[in-house]
Amino acid sequence: MNERRGSALGRTAILLVEDHPIFRKGLMEVLNNEPGFEVVGECEDAPEALKAMKELKPRLVIVDITLKNSSGIELIKDIKLRYPEVLVLTLSMHDEVMYAERALKAGSRGYIMKQHAPETVVKAVYQILDGKVYVSDEIANRIFTSFIDGRDTAEQSPMERLSDRELEVFELIGRGLGTRKISERLNVSVKTVENHRAHIKEKLNLSSAIELVQQAALWVRKK
Repeated sequence: MNERRGSALGRTAILLVEDHPIFRKGLMEVLNNEPGFEVVGECEDAPEALKAMKELKPRLVIVDITLKNSSGIELIKDIKLRYPEVLVLTLSMHDEVMYAERALKAGSRGYIMKQHAPETVVKAVYQILDGKVYVSDEIANRIFTSFIDGRDTAEQSPMERLSDRELEVFELIGRGLGTRKISERLNVSVKTVENHRAHIKEKLNLSSAIELVQQAALWVRKK
């Protein structure tokens, strides 16, 4: 973890949680060039981030979905549980249709795809600090339509029916991890992982463990 104690008077303290050093450095430079912002710390995983939260007390945290040995979604939940007053912006390379609503439900105030221009991140931060939510027009319309129509779970795609934890397990399976390795990574029992695997197979209508591995690997390659 790289950190700078405190922030300059009148500047918003921001913590970056991102496991790609080059991208993190570029984003830090963009944010620090704004007169109202100061990046006070950089982290690459959830444990580092939670330690930094306690020490640096940022006003806003920018979190990537996929972190080193940890889940960005679970980190967002932890942040909102421990520091409900802290604002969170999610920045990710992953499909916003699959992850934006999950991030918002976890407590994030916005979701941006990494391919967007740096100016978009700055705009999103200002909007969130102003008490608003920042998402793309597509996601905003999707959420609004879902609310108006009362979209039922049955109308969702099979992948959307997976819980946050099930989706995380599915991705780890696709990255070649076995049940025991997944249990160690997520700090849960082997039995819990087996239950997640069973639920995933049921929700995705998969008939065997081999088919589960194949579909997970295919999904990871397409991300």
